[in-house]
Amino acid sequence: MTTTATKQFILQQMGIDLWQQRRYVEQKSVETHQAPQQSMQESLQLLQQKVSKCTLCALHQSRTQTVFGVGNPNADLMIIGEAPGMNEDKQGKPFVGRAGQLLTQMLYAIGLQRESIFIANVLKCRPPRNRDPQADEVATCTPYLNQQIELIKPKLMVAVGRIAAHYLLQSTLSLSRLRKQVHQYGSQKTPLIVTYHPAYLLRSPVEKRRAYGDLLFIKQHLDSLS
Repeated sequence: MTTTATKQFILQQMGIDLWQQRRYVEQKSVETHQAPQQSMQESLQLLQQKVSKCTLCALHQSRTQTVFGVGNPNADLMIIGEAPGMNEDKQGKPFVGRAGQLLTQMLYAIGLQRESIFIANVLKCRPPRNRDPQADEVATCTPYLNQQIELIKPKLMVAVGRIAAHYLLQSTLSLSRLRKQVHQYGSQKTPLIVTYHPAYLLRSPVEKRRAYGDLLFIKQHLDSLS
């Protein structure tokens, strides 16, 4: 009886490709490649569930719901603000309302769709009366943000607003001195760029021209990382 190995040898000598074997190998390779992505998405969902039940600081007492973040879990660009506001607290999504609409327009101005990036905040709960985040609240919540960054692995991070920039960079420099340069965040040294918060631009529209310059700088650096 002819063995499988002998059949394979004969087919190879005849110049006949082993289509069935190659198909199996390719299918296995695709499945192996897709598995980490599925695991990452599941990990994000589990983290979101954990955040939704968090009671580690006093903010859980006044929140309507947590604001985990939204967007593409495979995003190259991750935008980070300071904390949810009233509209975000109601809807459970970051950057909604007028500031969110302006952010969407800002992204569109440099050829980016909101759905293609990931948007989050340093804090996952709204501070009462939209006050600035307190140091102990940031210390408690930052590990959640770090886990998001580790799972998403963005090529570039953008901090919008002075407060987010200060916490992420551990700096007290003015926004004007932090803009127009590429910083690094965390042990992975993820590139980070600082720009204005959309809510600030609504109050100070004269700064939109400078903000547009920041957007062009962001797009240029993002393209260089592709």
